[in-house]
Amino acid sequence: MIACVDVDYRDAEAVSACVCFETWSDATPASESVIQIDDVQPYESGQFFRRELPCILAVLNSLPHLPEVIIIDGYVWLGGQRPGLGGHLHDALGQRVAVIGVAKTQFTGAEPVELVLRGRSRTPLYVSAVGMDLATAASHIQAMHGPHRIPTLLKRVDQLSRGR
Repeated sequence: MIACVDVDYRDAEAVSACVCFETWSDATPASESVIQIDDVQPYESGQFFRRELPCILAVLNSLPHLPEVIIIDGYVWLGGQRPGLGGHLHDALGQRVAVIGVAKTQFTGAEPVELVLRGRSRTPLYVSAVGMDLATAASHIQAMHGPHRIPTLLKRVDQLSRGR
């Protein structure tokens, strides 16, 4: 099972969503999960994972079992060996699950990343990974369903977290 997760914030609350699917080319989810989190940590500059990670773990805990791969909206590494959200998630899950980060904007210093162009877009997605070869992770994101820059199921999890 593969899962995409996303979180949307509303003051001190958040909505965390997860879309699970079986194969990289799936157009529709096998399952969806959405939970509301009533007490969210405040944003701290340079410590975003402290706010986001508990929300992601909460929605993952609502699943019957952990997926083999989790896709996050963001980076796995922020530069060198400094973990981003994906690195922290990988560690929080006992390094048992591969994590792929898919970011829409460049973070200066983030490495290693693969640039993935999808559809007719000339603007790349910035893909990073832990627990999986980076080139393999990038090819999986490239293979995801959808004709546009953002794969269909990544767009779906974003919509769910925003209440759409």
